Amino acid sequence: MMILEEGETMELMEWFQMQKQLDQYIEMENHLENEDLFDRKVLALLVEIGELANETRCFKFWSKKGPSEQNIILEEFVDGVHFILSIGIELGFENRNIFLHKQNNKEDLNSLFLRVYERIIKLKGTKSEEDFTMLLQDFFQLGMNLGFSIEDVQQAYIAKNEINYKRQKQGY
Repeated sequence: MMILEEGETMELMEWFQMQKQLDQYIEMENHLENEDLFDRKVLALLVEIGELANETRCFKFWSKKGPSEQNIILEEFVDGVHFILSIGIELGFENRNIFLHKQNNKEDLNSLFLRVYERIIKLKGTKSEEDFTMLLQDFFQLGMNLGFSIEDVQQAYIAKNEINYKRQKQGY
């Protein structure tokens, strides 16, 4: 599962470095080096969280259709990771020691999605490291509740990072 062993933490420096390189490439290719992209990244993250929720179908009380396959849900989750890290870079948090800690939380998915949305909106206003860390913590808690291991997320993040580079080179 996503949750780490008791007392264990996960350090995100490598992920931040990968994301920073991708962000720099995208900004250079699109001539955006001197633009403030914070609000656009926040909106993109909100959209990605909505796409993730849509694939889980956790809120669709009116429908009998089940969730999408786990690999599709994982890909949507990883899209969220990309934008959260990108926002952290935009705020200058990529060189800080941000760790994710073990939590015992079996909260329902609807509540977790709503809390992640609340964290994003709060971070938009405060731009604080504390609110960024809380967003990361809650988002990874959501991933754990979706059944993803940290290894699953890391492998999917690396794979999607490569796909994003290829898309940029192809004029995506």
